[in-house]
Amino acid sequence: MAEITAALVKELREKSGAGMMDCKKALTETNGDIEAAIDWLRAKGISKADKKSGRTAAEGLIGIASAGHKAVVIELNSETDFVARNDAFQDLVRGIASVALTTDGSVEAISTATYPASGKPVADTIKDAIATIGENMTLRRSALLQVEHGVVATYVHNAAGDGIGKLGVLVALKSVGDKEVLSSIGRQVAMHIAATNPLAIRAEEVDAAVAERERNVFIEQSRASGKPDAIIEKMVDGRMRKFFEEVALLSQAFVVNPEVTVGQAVKDAEKLAGASIEVVGMARLLLGEGVEKEETDFAAEVAAVAKG
Repeated sequence: MAEITAALVKELREKSGAGMMDCKKALTETNGDIEAAIDWLRAKGISKADKKSGRTAAEGLIGIASAGHKAVVIELNSETDFVARNDAFQDLVRGIASVALTTDGSVEAISTATYPASGKPVADTIKDAIATIGENMTLRRSALLQVEHGVVATYVHNAAGDGIGKLGVLVALKSVGDKEVLSSIGRQVAMHIAATNPLAIRAEEVDAAVAERERNVFIEQSRASGKPDAIIEKMVDGRMRKFFEEVALLSQAFVVNPEVTVGQAVKDAEKLAGASIEVVGMARLLLGEGVEKEETDFAAEVAAVAKG
């Protein structure tokens, strides 16, 4: 039996928002497994942890660079938002995004690529910026999408300037249709992705492990009804259909026009584009997503300084 420490209970409480005793019981029931404990809490109706797990913590900026049929999004983290508002830092984010467009889009390739303004690799250029600005920085994530025919549309939310902001989205549309129409519907779909954060483009592309985990939660919740297994199975199947509708891009209600799905909106755009349109890729980077930021007691810091 795993030891249920106070630190483990605190971690689960922060991730789930559930009470301390509920967290302790969940960890006891799941032998200290955090993820299983989150599912246990959800099954009991105690937690909505999935809505809390994406809280952002790190500072910095998301940068996007585009060349029509190709686009890239990168995340450069800093320690404080103050540095993220620095012109030099913002220029660095834009510069790295531009360099990233000439690579395969991986962090490794971007880091070793030459940064034109310095003549050094991007990784070394970041080190120089750290020395100059006086704050740690990390090139954390990146994604690149490309199509042979069509467009890769982009969208930056909470923009801090041209091509930089707190959230960046790419969406790749494969089509030989009118580029202006493709760019227009592509940007709308990118805005939709920014708002809803779909797990996959199509229901069948949702990660099998994620779907199985959700099904298990639904099974546990349905069993609480006391209904026969045959009825429970139908209940779970219905909830899974609803789940896929809510998390798959093309089946979601379009934020621009909730009367239609995203898939239907793209289909409707084919008439104006003069050709079929297929959504073949998407990428969404939210600043600091999944990063735990160290919390400090500011009052204690001031007191410590006062004491000398």
